[in-house]
Amino acid sequence: MKKKVLAMFLTGLMTVSALAGCGSKEETKPAAEGATESASEESASEESAQTPADEKITATITVWGPQEDQDDANGNWLKTECEAFAAEHADWDLTFEYGVCSEGDAKTNVATDPTAAADVYMFANDQIPDLLAAGGIAELGGTAVENIKASNSETMVNTVTYDGGVYGVPFTSNTWFMYYDKSVFTEDDVKSLDTMLEKGVVAFPLSNSWYIASFYVGNGCTLFGADGTDEAAGFDFSGDKAVAVTDYLVDLAANPNFRNDADGLGIAGLGDGSVSAIFSGSWDYDAVKEALGDNMGIAAAPTFKVGGTDAQMKAFAGSKAIGVNPNSKNPQVAVALASYLGSADAQKAHLEMRNILPTDSSIDVAGNDLATAVQDVLAKASTVQPLVSTMGQYWTPAQSMGDEIVNGTVTHDNAADKTEAMNTAMNSASVE
Repeated sequence: MKKKVLAMFLTGLMTVSALAGCGSKEETKPAAEGATESASEESASEESAQTPADEKITATITVWGPQEDQDDANGNWLKTECEAFAAEHADWDLTFEYGVCSEGDAKTNVATDPTAAADVYMFANDQIPDLLAAGGIAELGGTAVENIKASNSETMVNTVTYDGGVYGVPFTSNTWFMYYDKSVFTEDDVKSLDTMLEKGVVAFPLSNSWYIASFYVGNGCTLFGADGTDEAAGFDFSGDKAVAVTDYLVDLAANPNFRNDADGLGIAGLGDGSVSAIFSGSWDYDAVKEALGDNMGIAAAPTFKVGGTDAQMKAFAGSKAIGVNPNSKNPQVAVALASYLGSADAQKAHLEMRNILPTDSSIDVAGNDLATAVQDVLAKASTVQPLVSTMGQYWTPAQSMGDEIVNGTVTHDNAADKTEAMNTAMNSASVE
């Protein structure tokens, strides 16, 4: 798989090479709104074609990644893969400089000064619009994009696609699911939230806007149209479909077997037996395993009954990806390295070293309950988190609704008014 990377970067610089070859500061920024001029593509193709695979290159490449990927106790995945990349490019004299930057902090750190930021870095996909606006992320093209599309599900490809352009190599999904105590719930029980609440205590982060959307979207509410890309459509958390969910959540919060999961309540409850199910992601796997041991079960989010009908909760789905800085002095090396770090072999190593779930569909994850659950989520219990710029208007109104439901200030009597107020706020608030 990795042997393909060298050929990949030669035809994968549609935007990056053209930008790096330009002299003015203005021209070193990615094309506005993800667009790529045809003339630039032709220039990039010509430049790529003039870069033979065995060209002698001496370069220092700066790579940013989270501390956990640079910890020797975990196998130092980042250094291991970069050194393997260098070994496969014997004609390139490469030196790597490493910096600690979590995927969640990439937007802030890169945007502070894109010209001084890493050549290659790891980021959360919802940061693409901001990174692009800051001139800190390059659009990929050619074989690099073809390989991304061939190796990943449509959902994962969509997480790194913005205005038709692809801006990163996904290497793991970023979504959530359910952990549960198998001594309390059966595999059939966890298909329905209402059934679970009859048998045990369930903790859910209702006051967290990243989670509460799953109920509204599950009953037909939308963010920017059916596919999440129509910014003009705005948010549709209005009408009977949304009010019915608010009514359901009022009852949920009042259920004696429900807990709002905040400040670590859920995992602590799994440990002391006061909670039997929580909703989180792969980042809490080790903590849940320690709490439940062999009784740990993992499943996609369940259905909930609203208006007499079962509705499927739908988690926001995103990804973590490898990005390339358009200001890199060595764009051909940067793109090749990004593709390498997102390759199947590198993802396999990530899985073995840190249990980072792969996105590459060629990787066999049979027998891995965590990976199987995530695949189930992506297939039936998720919606791609929109990348449009006005997505920022969602978070505060949604969190306020969750807080008010948990605090009891939203009731059946005012559910309709509160729901419409939330929808209005989402469609009129300033982007935060």
